[in-house]
Amino acid sequence: MTVTAGALTDGLRALGVGQGQNLLVHASLSEIGPVRGGAAAVVAALRGLLGPEGTLVAPTGTADNSDTSPLHLRAITGMSEAEIAAFRAAMPAFDPATTPSTGMGKIAECVRTSPGAVRSSHPQTSFAALGPLADKLMNDHAFDCHLGEFSPLARLYEVGGVILLLGVGYDRCTAFHLAEYRYTEKPPTRTYRCVVDFGDGPKWWQYEDVVLDDRDMALLGADFEKTGTVRHGRVGKARARLFPMAAAVDFAMGWFARHRKPSKISS
Repeated sequence: MTVTAGALTDGLRALGVGQGQNLLVHASLSEIGPVRGGAAAVVAALRGLLGPEGTLVAPTGTADNSDTSPLHLRAITGMSEAEIAAFRAAMPAFDPATTPSTGMGKIAECVRTSPGAVRSSHPQTSFAALGPLADKLMNDHAFDCHLGEFSPLARLYEVGGVILLLGVGYDRCTAFHLAEYRYTEKPPTRTYRCVVDFGDGPKWWQYEDVVLDDRDMALLGADFEKTGTVRHGRVGKARARLFPMAAAVDFAMGWFARHRKPSKISS
């Protein structure tokens, strides 16, 4: 059965999406089912409920801009050393205005390409936003800070952001990664590499940042749900969850402190 615009709006409203929220959405269009109007209809339903005072945010990351990510490693599987070197030499630099996201889904791409969208500048973990706080939330995303204090996640935390998981699990919840920066004074770090253009042409650039590890986040999410903070519902065929970002990040900080040993986390 096709999911109509009205059904989308009704399901999201019943879940608690509403006027004036600053909403970070992680979503799978295919999980919702066949939607009349596709991803654009979902984005329109969300923006309609948020109203003129609300801001919609979506992750628009480019994990393939890397020499160690699973996406990149799959791309070079079977290549010779010379072919890998040529492939990496030809990789384009990240451009916030034009580079498509990878693995973020059609709804996130619709946010990114919508008129008026503002995208943050990180070459691997960018976000895009629509609404009155778009500039404030997206500006000053430091190149050497994926999802920490100098990222849109920290700005969303400050303005009382709300998180919507629409047809996806807690392993896709980027807010939990903000807690990885905060749960200990010295979180484990590693070296990252990506292709950037600082005005002098594409080049490989490396930097140090916190290890991002989502292997235990399904367990973290299951424990977070026991707090009673999460609202549950259905949007089309998709399971949907809505919860305050601050509650999720603060819970995750305590959870990581109890369950993780920083020195033992693999990079």
